[in-house]
Amino acid sequence: MREKILIIGGAGFIGMNIAKFLVRNRNCELTLADYNFGRDNSEYFSDLDMNNITFLKDDFSCMSAFTKLSLDYDQVYMLASIVGVNNTIENPDEVIRVNTSLIINCLEWLKTTKVKKVLFSSTSETYSGTTEILDYVVPTDELIPLCIKDVADSRFTYAITKILGESAFLNYSKKCDFDATIVRYHNAFGPDMGFKHVIPHLVERFLKGESPFRMYGHDQTRAFCFIDDIVKGSVLAMESEKSIGEIFHIGNSQEISIEALIKTVGEMMGYTGNYVEAPTYPGSVSRRCPDISKAKEVLSYDPKTDWKVGLETTVRWYQQYFDKNTAARQDGFIEQEIINTKK
Repeated sequence: MREKILIIGGAGFIGMNIAKFLVRNRNCELTLADYNFGRDNSEYFSDLDMNNITFLKDDFSCMSAFTKLSLDYDQVYMLASIVGVNNTIENPDEVIRVNTSLIINCLEWLKTTKVKKVLFSSTSETYSGTTEILDYVVPTDELIPLCIKDVADSRFTYAITKILGESAFLNYSKKCDFDATIVRYHNAFGPDMGFKHVIPHLVERFLKGESPFRMYGHDQTRAFCFIDDIVKGSVLAMESEKSIGEIFHIGNSQEISIEALIKTVGEMMGYTGNYVEAPTYPGSVSRRCPDISKAKEVLSYDPKTDWKVGLETTVRWYQQYFDKNTAARQDGFIEQEIINTKK
């Protein structure tokens, strides 16, 4: 029997990649719901794929949009939210309004449905203050207390909405007869991830010929996780009976410095100039790396893609994109941010 699967935020980077995996590897009837699909969907799916997908474009921060959905999905991936540091700084009111509305509207809709299981996407940003202020151990497991550095700092509005979402989905599920699982994504990356992210920014700056090249946040560390592994972890968390009521860190344990990331991108792009250290962006944590032992043990999650392999694939994609459309170095940043704000 074919499963009915809904992805709210299906036009976003992670949502679209989960959709591509599901439609090609599972016998399912798939619905992608989002505010804006942006491009022609044929860029992502074959004609055969399209026969098994319904695209629903609407503003799901409004409750009326949920009335257009079916009531009997087997699985719901709740991925939609406004993301991006720039959005939190420039439009914190919209980040709070849209993200909280999406959460509450989805939960109130779930009360009326026969949905079996929901996966809510959260983020490592939810504990950014814990590692900085409380000096919590890194790599970090799922038991870490959630904490932000400054409730008045707009930089953390996204994290606050995700903390709300984690609590809301786990507690609503106990009262409303659906199963819930939380995944905290850690520095997902890959081709077509949008433009307001560190790797696309680096590619754009190298293409512009910046020299000496400034290494912002050079002494920070991150563990970047390629999109294929993010997708596998998400699907495993959704499909496992052992994941009900649980939280999982989905990412990669290969911790690297931002300096190493920058110089590797430069090498891939043939840069031979000098590098100089530059200040860290306000609000950024010094270290971020997940302990993925729980996901490995419970879900058999095993990220396969080495960060350099994934990075080269991603850098080449953005080089080709910018080469085809020089204007995208400016216009594309704006256009794609609008497309991907609710993902």
